[in-house]
Amino acid sequence: MDFFRVDTVLLRRLYVLFVVEHDRRRVRIVGVTARPTAEWVVQRAWSLLVGLGDRVDGVRFLIRDRDAKLTAAFDAVFESVGIDILRGPVRAPRANAIAERWVGSVRLDRMLVVNRCHLEQVLAEYFDHFNQHRPHRSLGQRPPDQVVPVRMAGVWRVRQRDRLGGLIHEYQQVA
Repeated sequence: MDFFRVDTVLLRRLYVLFVVEHDRRRVRIVGVTARPTAEWVVQRAWSLLVGLGDRVDGVRFLIRDRDAKLTAAFDAVFESVGIDILRGPVRAPRANAIAERWVGSVRLDRMLVVNRCHLEQVLAEYFDHFNQHRPHRSLGQRPPDQVVPVRMAGVWRVRQRDRLGGLIHEYQQVA
């Protein structure tokens, strides 16, 4: 779990709280706000647990940094369902490399974000691309939400689909 920030065209700074499931590399957006407070983060933690539903039983650890907004109340939310909190070392952004690498893959520096609503739309589109279409080396070149590998045989045609105004290209096999 980590934050990243986005500066808008209107010179506002927005913060995005997200979670990466290490086993499947699936990314979930937890919240977007202009002023992340400790209370807001605790509320977002509860909503994350509710969103996970029955899958909470499969979660054993939460890796997080030492941000001041992630308080003891935040830790207590996850500990109440049996999730152990692992705090990263001080000033070591590479300790949570999967989350940091994901932040680097979000190419919002090539896009003009107007406000929070626009950012949420862009992130929803990117999350769909990342979880449904983008291949991952650690998953055998499959996307996180694809359980069964795709078998391609013989001659096949490919269709290109542009997302986020051509910033991302997706390719699909045409039957």
